[in-house]
Amino acid sequence: MGLFDQLAGTVLKGVLDQVQSGSLEGVLSKVLQNTDLGNVSGLLQKLQEAGLDKQVTSWLGNGSNLPVSPDQIREALGNKEVQDIARKMGLPVDQALDILSKQLPGAIDQMSPDGELQRPR
Repeated sequence: MGLFDQLAGTVLKGVLDQVQSGSLEGVLSKVLQNTDLGNVSGLLQKLQEAGLDKQVTSWLGNGSNLPVSPDQIREALGNKEVQDIARKMGLPVDQALDILSKQLPGAIDQMSPDGELQRPR
């Protein structure tokens, strides 16, 4: 195993540990920096503009969170953004999309306890 493979494995483990420990909001903030989306608000705006307004509204609200699929995220964000996010997460695109689709609704819900997005801690 080369040095790059070891580093990639370390980054991947760190990302997965953070996601599993429920700190996707911190990962999202770091991953979205220096992208065209800029931050979590930019991500949500892009998703809403792409027709996922009901999902985003459910995540921000106090009710149950509507699901989002990896394909919906890919279509909403476009290939360039998805590839940038996956690269910054240190994951293959499909795995990054899978994590986002599973974790994004709950992370946004946690970041918006009063129905409005709060800054990450």
